[in-house]
Amino acid sequence: QVYMVESGGGSVQAGGSLRLSCAASGRIFTPYATSWFRQAPGKSRDFVAATNWSGSNTRYADSVKGRFTVSTDHTKNAVYLQMNNLKPEDTAVYYCAAGRLMTTMQGQYSYWGQGTQVTVSS
Repeated sequence: QVYMVESGGGSVQAGGSLRLSCAASGRIFTPYATSWFRQAPGKSRDFVAATNWSGSNTRYADSVKGRFTVSTDHTKNAVYLQMNNLKPEDTAVYYCAAGRLMTTMQGQYSYWGQGTQVTVSS
């Protein structure tokens, strides 16, 4: 059994920052890629950011480039999403996911967390 657990969500005002954490536990294969997706109310779940195992290769959605940074710390089996200059349109439930390949395609990820709510007020 593999568990992905997100934490760090909350409510902030526009322009503020949050750091999300994603911790993997259980018998997960290595190396694995980790991605962040988000789902706003009434909308589909969209790709946000991805990193390969080492953190040497990352990818971002255009809407978050320059504001969000994804990083890894495998001593803690953790991946982080630093979110700066948050905007109301960033409000969503954020999910982390792990898979063998770094891709923007949700179907390629085997393991998902339960999500953490991020709310940005104007």
